[in-house]
Amino acid sequence: MNELIRSPLFAIVLTLLAYQGALFLYTRSGRVAMLHPTISGAVLIALALVLLQQDYQDYYQKINWLTFLLGPATVALAVPLYRQLHLLRNMAGPLLITVCTGAVFASTSALIIAWLFGANRDTLLSLTTKSITTPIAITVTQDLGGITTIAVASVILTGVVGITTITWLFNKLDIQDDRLWGFCLGLAAHAIGTSRAFERSPVAGAFSSLALCLTGAFTAIVVPFAARWFL
Repeated sequence: MNELIRSPLFAIVLTLLAYQGALFLYTRSGRVAMLHPTISGAVLIALALVLLQQDYQDYYQKINWLTFLLGPATVALAVPLYRQLHLLRNMAGPLLITVCTGAVFASTSALIIAWLFGANRDTLLSLTTKSITTPIAITVTQDLGGITTIAVASVILTGVVGITTITWLFNKLDIQDDRLWGFCLGLAAHAIGTSRAFERSPVAGAFSSLALCLTGAFTAIVVPFAARWFL
């Protein structure tokens, strides 16, 4: 039994079952943000590892190859972008300005708050990538010398808080434009927000994908230079 639990196959099956269970909970709850599969799936895996007395690092090594799929999944977002290109082209200028402003504010606000609470330099470097998708955040954080676990945790937390806040705010303001919904979700909540945008409509998903990609590219280029100057 112990050999089975320690096998790579068991780790993969555990991951898939946790995701399916988390997706079921998320759907049955009416898509409550705090039960998003990214959060609830991680909780289920953590509980399973504790109950089975398995080391997280051993588990991670066995399913590490799954993280490679994050890259192709991000690139695949070009498909909905292409399908809605006629809409995106007409708004290129305002969208670019919004992305640059939003990305700068997202990183700067996180750094200021963390600095006020006494965070050290490694933690500050790790928080600069909180508003971009996980594959880019991991790469940029490693290049900066930050802590990837903090970076990934901040990315997930940002995504959940982002979709919760945007959903509440836009409903409160009675904003129904799918373009605004999608772009704000992608800008503020990256991949988690993009998944929520696709739940709303293909147009929202396309605008969210654009915001996610542009924010990630802008942050990956600007943050390393800014970090060397100010951190």
